[in-house]
Amino acid sequence: MQFDEMNGVNNTQSGQAEAAMQSHSFTNTVKLEKEWKNRIYEQLLKVMDLSLIDNLEPADARNQIRDICQQLIQQESIPCNQATRIQIVKQIEDEIMGLGPLEPLLADASISDILVNGPQSVFVERGGKLEPTDIRFNNDQHLLNIIDRIVSTVGRRIDESSPMVDARLKDGSRVNAIIPPLALDGPSMSIRRFAIERLDMQGLVDLGSMPEELVPVFEGIVKARLNVLISGGTGSGKTTLLNILSGYIPKDERIVTIEDSAELQLQQPHTVRLETRPPNVEGKGEVSQRELVRNSLRMRPDRIVIGEVRGGEALDMLQAMNTGHDGSLTTVHANTPRDALSRIENMVSMSGVNFPMKTLRSQISSAINIVVQIARMEDGQRRMVSLQEINGMEGDIITMTELFKFERQGIDENGRVKGRYTATGIIPAFYDHLKKRGIELHYRLFDEF
Repeated sequence: MQFDEMNGVNNTQSGQAEAAMQSHSFTNTVKLEKEWKNRIYEQLLKVMDLSLIDNLEPADARNQIRDICQQLIQQESIPCNQATRIQIVKQIEDEIMGLGPLEPLLADASISDILVNGPQSVFVERGGKLEPTDIRFNNDQHLLNIIDRIVSTVGRRIDESSPMVDARLKDGSRVNAIIPPLALDGPSMSIRRFAIERLDMQGLVDLGSMPEELVPVFEGIVKARLNVLISGGTGSGKTTLLNILSGYIPKDERIVTIEDSAELQLQQPHTVRLETRPPNVEGKGEVSQRELVRNSLRMRPDRIVIGEVRGGEALDMLQAMNTGHDGSLTTVHANTPRDALSRIENMVSMSGVNFPMKTLRSQISSAINIVVQIARMEDGQRRMVSLQEINGMEGDIITMTELFKFERQGIDENGRVKGRYTATGIIPAFYDHLKKRGIELHYRLFDEF
């Protein structure tokens, strides 16, 4: 019995030693592969004029890089198998033509966010949850080169005089980068992935993000030209819902979209997309969202869609909604529908125009018809948690009526949030407005369920 126990201990120790050796071997292989890649990359820079690549088609450029790399590997007599050689060549291709170490992450459709916290720390978000990766950059300069490549393609810059920037990738993914001296631990970058497969309202229903009963309600709201404000926190899905709602806008209407960094994917044929511009090296040439909102009013829009209000443009947006540009859509960062209206009040004050509080709230209550609150919960699921209608004013207070809500009931054994969607049983004031426009909604949609 004692012998068996000792034998079991020896087997365990042997297994641990073997696992440690395998881990050590893998680490050495990765290290050698990185050294070989750097050596071939340096040789490539000596024999190939990379400035000529800009004049080639991407596929032709990659073929040339691949051929030269394979010749250099043979000349250097690097002792590695075919799979490792292919991996080294692919990494060099990505380094020159793409975003280097980030390319495998960008190719993974399951990743929604890529978060680079310096050259040695890269995290991703899958299914609403963060997880670390084994992706590494060589050093700060390596990461800075990738950031500069991203921002320069959209005519923006990042340096010590302008150490933070918003940009986008070719596929529309949103990028934010910040570098020293503002970032103390080295360059930092976050990439909000652009959805390749566009979600529709039924997709949100299938994901459990909203109830099926709301689909015809949202369709009616947009087609009846009600002004909608989508409220939520960072990463809660505001832009996704804005995209989906914009799909209900009739194709014969002229739409002007205004964004800090273009993300919207409107499918209508008559869409004009506007994007802000940061100041140049001399601090001139900046074009703000407020200027674009003002200019859009002269462009004969049927609808104005603002990616997100975050400053003085809120005043111009309210005035547009109140002067014939109904059916407008926008988003705002806020935790509740009531907070969303308070944020609009604060942003109007940023415009420099002083309104009496009652007058300002009266403008807000007549401009915005619907507030949709969405949230990302701790299980990673995005959900619509409240749909409220703005009714008007009572004294100095904007009155709101909740029509639908998500009732949270706890957490299940898998850590998922339990709950149900329910209507409050209140028939909205916009019901008759929809009916006059030929949009019929059955009363039972608003019955408690």
